[in-house]
Amino acid sequence: MPLQPRERDLPKIPGALRFYQITSVITGVLLLLLCGEVLLKWWFRMEIEMGGAFGFLALVPDGTVEAINISLGLLIVHGWFYVVYLVSIFRVWSLMRWGIVWLVLMALGGVIPFLSFFLEVQIVRKARTQISSRNGANTPNAHQAEVEPSH
Repeated sequence: MPLQPRERDLPKIPGALRFYQITSVITGVLLLLLCGEVLLKWWFRMEIEMGGAFGFLALVPDGTVEAINISLGLLIVHGWFYVVYLVSIFRVWSLMRWGIVWLVLMALGGVIPFLSFFLEVQIVRKARTQISSRNGANTPNAHQAEVEPSH
């Protein structure tokens, strides 16, 4: 039988799930932007520059960025936000007491394009189903409850 969340952790789970949902979407969007940046850099030999001689935002040849390098900034932002995402998945994983496979799968959501969007829905559904089935198991059915005779 798989482990169930501890009773004392049940109030913490909705907040952890919400934090996970937010970080999952942000990480997924940043990863897609990063994929676009990689395509620009490796296929077209271009980088994104902000505030340079070519205007507010401009594509410049690789290695010629003279102002703010948005391409490099995107790499840094995604990297640090991935750490925040890992904190959020560890929190959900530990509160729900799932196996290590779920932790690894959730971590892959931040490095495989589109996976975080798919997992966000699946993980939240799995957690809510598990919690509702646990609550249903703790609540006696109406036909099982003793009814005192009325006088």
